[in-house]
Amino acid sequence: MASLRGMQQPELSKKLFKIIKSENHAIGAYESASRERISIASQISDWGEATGDDSISDISDKIGVLLSEIGEQEDLFAQNLEDYRSVLKQIRNTESSVQPSRDNKAKISDEIQKLKYKEPQSTKLVQLEQELVRAEAQNLVAEAQTRQKLKEAYDLHSAAVIERAEKQILLARHMRRLVQLLDDTPVVPGDVRPAFEHSAQARQVLNDAEEDLREWQPSFDPIASSATEMGSNLMPASVAGDSSTAEPSVVGGEDMAPAQLESPQEKREISGSTAVQGEGYQQQQQQQV
Repeated sequence: MASLRGMQQPELSKKLFKIIKSENHAIGAYESASRERISIASQISDWGEATGDDSISDISDKIGVLLSEIGEQEDLFAQNLEDYRSVLKQIRNTESSVQPSRDNKAKISDEIQKLKYKEPQSTKLVQLEQELVRAEAQNLVAEAQTRQKLKEAYDLHSAAVIERAEKQILLARHMRRLVQLLDDTPVVPGDVRPAFEHSAQARQVLNDAEEDLREWQPSFDPIASSATEMGSNLMPASVAGDSSTAEPSVVGGEDMAPAQLESPQEKREISGSTAVQGEGYQQQQQQQV
């Protein structure tokens, strides 16, 4: 049925239909990657514990925590992409609904040209030209909606990409700090490897990662919008008699504090510490649209 709906839509809507459908597949892939990453995090922790080596067990367990958090970021990214995809659907619906008006405009233009050639003094010309003006106005409204929603869609998309990248880089840097604590000095037969002495430092790495995630703020420039300068009918406010003052939309928002990062050995269900951090951005976007 989804394919049938795509076939029945106007050409521009068909292209958007394909994009929206492809994005749905991409979002599903990110959700799958999130689940796999969290599963792998648990597996690496279990393996480290099974080695019987205190240092490997401690480090692999905490690496599992960070890997799980990276997986949570994939899931948050997928959620943010779904918001972007929803805006694309609005553009598709606009394009679909305005297509009859575009066809009518083209038809009226052809009639005017034919009438000017055959009967240049015809009184019907005035009527047709008025109809053409109305059709053009409808098309301008649709164009304004499309431009506004396109900016909104890729504002959401690009912000989501940057947030995911910056947070995953942050987690990866802390993971490298953990790896650095593991002593890989060869031990000759007969010698005993020294006991692991960096448990407190390893725990501090997780605390630092938690704090960095909590304090993360968008580092990108906001995307300004002039859409607020339009009246309720999407005509310029100066024309529509709208006295409201234009304000640029702002990308980014306040992040809520994540839950404390916990070891898979302490608690298998890793807390979704950053899943709520995208809410501040989404809520601010909804207030601006």
